[in-house]
Amino acid sequence: MLSLLCLGAVAASRLTCCVHLHEEGPNIFDHQYYWRHVSKEGDTFDVPIEIAKLSNLVVTTLGGDDDDAHDDDDEEAIEIPLPNVRTQVLAKVIEYCTHFSQEPMTPITTPLKSTRIEEIVQEWYADFVDVDQIMLFELVTAANFMDIKALLDLTCLAVSVLIKGKSAEEIRRIFNISNNFSGEEDELRNNTEMTAAGSS
Repeated sequence: MLSLLCLGAVAASRLTCCVHLHEEGPNIFDHQYYWRHVSKEGDTFDVPIEIAKLSNLVVTTLGGDDDDAHDDDDEEAIEIPLPNVRTQVLAKVIEYCTHFSQEPMTPITTPLKSTRIEEIVQEWYADFVDVDQIMLFELVTAANFMDIKALLDLTCLAVSVLIKGKSAEEIRRIFNISNNFSGEEDELRNNTEMTAAGSS
């Protein structure tokens, strides 16, 4: 079920100065090597290798997961172009991966034990996906594109909670899906729905 919701969110989302990620407290760049992520707009984020490896796309792009991908004598960071990910979204993805490296998220399994995200994963992760609908869909797209399974699971969970209890029409509006039924198809669908309702 989550995978179907994920595919819907990916299809519905629209991907409509050097920048570095800084946090208060310990410097996350106190690693020997880093890989430079380049957003759709061309902004760059220098990410420690161990954090960057959470993305299977990054690992695959570099042809392996060894630190040997970085030459000891090369002071320039290896650049990873991410043309489908906006700067604002990439910053959120890196925020997620950085926190995940310090406090791994509780794995999301099905069937879900609750419809409340904070009862399925830690509070930080529940707060992380407490964003507007556009950002949520773009995070789903980014997680799918960058192949970050844990983030994809989390964002798809948030989408499933978002549409829970919604009618088909409401879901179409959320995903911006047009109703392409012809007159005959629409009548057949209505008759089917009435027959099912009458037999229940």
